[in-house]
Amino acid sequence: MGETGEAAVLPQELLRRKRLGEVLTAAEIDSIASGIADGRLDDAQVGAFAMAVCVSGMNAAEVTALTVAMRDTGQVIDWRAMGFDAPVLDKHSTGGIGDVVTLMLGPMLAACGACVPLLSGRGLGHTGGTLDKLEAIPGYCGVVSIERICAVLRTAGVAIVGAGGELAPADRRLYSIRDVTGTVDSIALITASILSKKLAANADALILDIKTGSGAFMPSLAAANELARSLVKVANRAGLPTRALTTDMSQSLAPAVGNALETRLALRYLRNDERPQRLHELTLRLGSELLHLAGMVADLAEGEARLLHALDTGEAAERFARMVAALGGPNDVLAFANKGLPTAPVIGPVFAERPGLVAGMDARALGLAVVALGGGRTRPGAPIDPSVGLDQVAEIGTPVDGERPLAIIHAANADSFARAAAQVRAAFLLDNHATPPPLIHQCIGAEDVEDACAAHS
Repeated sequence: MGETGEAAVLPQELLRRKRLGEVLTAAEIDSIASGIADGRLDDAQVGAFAMAVCVSGMNAAEVTALTVAMRDTGQVIDWRAMGFDAPVLDKHSTGGIGDVVTLMLGPMLAACGACVPLLSGRGLGHTGGTLDKLEAIPGYCGVVSIERICAVLRTAGVAIVGAGGELAPADRRLYSIRDVTGTVDSIALITASILSKKLAANADALILDIKTGSGAFMPSLAAANELARSLVKVANRAGLPTRALTTDMSQSLAPAVGNALETRLALRYLRNDERPQRLHELTLRLGSELLHLAGMVADLAEGEARLLHALDTGEAAERFARMVAALGGPNDVLAFANKGLPTAPVIGPVFAERPGLVAGMDARALGLAVVALGGGRTRPGAPIDPSVGLDQVAEIGTPVDGERPLAIIHAANADSFARAAAQVRAAFLLDNHATPPPLIHQCIGAEDVEDACAAHS
């Protein structure tokens, strides 16, 4: 903790004041964040702090102070000092099912001339993890040192790897305690958790994809918009130019759900073998917004044109291949679109009990079906089966019948196939009419949030 010139205040006094709804100073918040990181606050006190914030909230200045203080408990990467002159771009999604955007967008941005270190995580609950998807590729090492990340960036322009423990250690401890104290859903704490790591990664621009719907952490659009506005406001106050899109997660974003299946789809996308419409649209929009925010293009149309050029010329695919090889994967990964990735021994369709149009689905239930197949974790660190999952998942508005399935199940054995088939059927709503939801609800930038660009002192 840095010198503040103020007399030390007992932690329990700060906790009492926050519980009563008082506003804490930046110095007081810094003392809490450093105490979380270095252990001066015990688990009970950290839990009390999380509960006080969850109940009483924090204003934007407090959340900004907490975010910056948590960032400063660990390393802040200086890309310029490491010799990178290109704009450093970052992207974050709050997750869902079939959200494989990062695997395509990272190399597309690199092909446009950006430096793209994407510090990613693993899946927990019903949502898939980016690292788990990439580690379905034999040999891929997703947890490496900062020095190795720099080497990969110099080779490929993009590195999709795990966030190291040296970044925002206060968040790692606070999050684990939030998880067991029922305080995960605090907007203030979610904001500080996401942005402390993003500020430590020290990009020049950040795009956020805030999901809403049955498969999202924020099921309601109002809650998703509230979180997006909080993130944009605090990020810009802390000096990180940021925009957020609130997007639909009432159905799978991609037709594939499962680690190897999603990675295979990403490879096919980069090879120009297939471009699922909703996935393609969102990838282009997120990338265009980020290029524009970073000042690399004059408008979104130019951004989209550059991203499509990166795809059509094969440059994005080549960047991905270089990244995989540099991180221990095979040199011929692009051939893995149709071979080489783990394959489940039992593969077959699941049909609806009657014909109809897909009018809706419980996306979270589909994610949990994949977890039950072995494709996700019920606790941190548990092993997963990368081969299992769902493919050709029917979209809202599409007809299904005895020939057109709800999905293709990839399972480890016949029993797990049967259980998944029942879960999948129960997750779909059929009707005679269907209205597909909008993919993108809102774009929120600095100009849309009050005092978003105020300097943080």
